[in-house]
Amino acid sequence: MNDYLRESLSYFGLYKKMFGVKKIFTPMHVPFGDHKDQYFLYYEPEQIISDKVIFWVHGGGWNAGNPRFFDYVGQCVAKSGYRFVSIGYRLSPKYKYPCQIKDVCSGYRAAVRYLEERRIDASKIIVAGPSAGAHLSSLLCYSRRVREKYDVDISHIIGFVGFGGPYSFRDDQSLALKLLLDQLFQKGYDRRKGEPTALMSPGHIPMLLIQSRHDGLIDYACAEDFAAKAASLGIPCELYSVTDKKDTHSWYTAGLFLETREENKTLDKFFTWVEEL
Repeated sequence: MNDYLRESLSYFGLYKKMFGVKKIFTPMHVPFGDHKDQYFLYYEPEQIISDKVIFWVHGGGWNAGNPRFFDYVGQCVAKSGYRFVSIGYRLSPKYKYPCQIKDVCSGYRAAVRYLEERRIDASKIIVAGPSAGAHLSSLLCYSRRVREKYDVDISHIIGFVGFGGPYSFRDDQSLALKLLLDQLFQKGYDRRKGEPTALMSPGHIPMLLIQSRHDGLIDYACAEDFAAKAASLGIPCELYSVTDKKDTHSWYTAGLFLETREENKTLDKFFTWVEEL
């Protein structure tokens, strides 16, 4: 069975498990703009095990999803003892790029300010995201052009984790990704202005790229391209290949947070990497 078909058939089991998650934490809803999707959710653990804060940018092909839909990710991370911020953004095809990265940058600034106003240590932030969220959060962390345009200070960021990110817009990309990019960008827009590999600047933030060779939507070479560019610029990078049986795009980019570290090697890798930073 090809990987795209395996990905398509995985949705029922994923959604069934997602909607069965017990809600332990009630996050704070904090708007940072006038649009309904311009907000972030803040999760405060009952027992904090670390002074690191995880900032999450959701996936969904740039055209779907929001922080509330991915509440189970916040529940998992907060249950593990980490403060967690989940940032929303306006969606395509109604809102074209760069609206999405503009919102992510605005949300990041607002969330840092929110933490500092409450005297919560925001000096050790790990930025992470799956799929479209990996694309957007990688631009925040590694594109000086983006940061200068949207006035972002990344001095608090100590690490980046991307799950299944479309970091390079390859000519041999899947049809599914091609259609999503066609929705994201205006016709005639120079897509290199939104491509993480093309926009990467020299920096210091270490990265963990989690990618599957059986993704079904995003080619493994996207992560290889990004890792190679990072190496050429002296940015510490680890490329981790998913070995779990649930290795299709939706499962390993977000569905892993529905399992435990004992059940899911990729989830354990994520938390272990964060712990060791």
